[in-house]
Amino acid sequence: MSMLTLRRVLTAASAALGTLALGLGAAPAQAATSLDYAALGDSYSAASGVLPIDLGSPLCLRSTANYPHVIADRTGARLTDVTCGAAQTKHFTESQYPGVAPQADAVTADTDLVTLTIGGNDNGTFINAVTACGTVGVLSGGQGSPCKDKYGTSFDDQIDTGTYPALKAALGAVRAKAPHARVAVLGYPWITPAQADPSCFVKLPLAAGDVPYLHSLQAHLNAVVRRAAEETGAVYVDFAEVSAGHDACRPAGTRWIEPLLFGRSVVPVHPNALGERRMAEHTLSVLGLG
Repeated sequence: MSMLTLRRVLTAASAALGTLALGLGAAPAQAATSLDYAALGDSYSAASGVLPIDLGSPLCLRSTANYPHVIADRTGARLTDVTCGAAQTKHFTESQYPGVAPQADAVTADTDLVTLTIGGNDNGTFINAVTACGTVGVLSGGQGSPCKDKYGTSFDDQIDTGTYPALKAALGAVRAKAPHARVAVLGYPWITPAQADPSCFVKLPLAAGDVPYLHSLQAHLNAVVRRAAEETGAVYVDFAEVSAGHDACRPAGTRWIEPLLFGRSVVPVHPNALGERRMAEHTLSVLGLG
């Protein structure tokens, strides 16, 4: 064998070994991203109103563009998505609709990652507050704080006495089924700005004094969600800072939440597709998966 032929053989062998080494080295990285991922939660998790709809569970108004799908796409995780519009914490352990299993049934001892947004529907906190404040806001012509004057601390009291213990129990049930999983509990992105924006009244008909009232109510709910998460060993994903300036009063393309009126979704006061993507991205960042 000539020296030239020998060099060619050695070069080819070296290249083959290099390719094999790269292949062997890539396998653990791929395995590491193959998370068993269960997504639970309410309409903010399900992305109710965002197209396309998951036809596998039409009652839940679940979108295949919700933040769980974005997270799964970015990480290569094996997703089991049982998010459902209008879900309350009790629906982790009991059926929400006929044929819809309790959400915690999707969590097993093999689950690596759980994400959820829950609590806003307990006691009708969001829908009752927004509807009530919107109604009296229209009647007041946007002046004063008629909702705060009428309801005072009643919504806050319901969060403390009803939502908090229900959240803690629901998260405890998830933790019991998957003691080794990372559980990420997402807060709710801002619906309203901190202070009234007169130009927003046509889209979010709240009296000027009730805008900070609702903002404070949402902050209270998120604080309770954080407390329940931390007390059950979950990671709380805080949107207070990153969602500022992306509330329902902002223009399309900037807002993460659609307004009550004249929005672009059939489900108002909920995240749009942009909001769901940003929720996924921030969650990935907090979990160190982004």
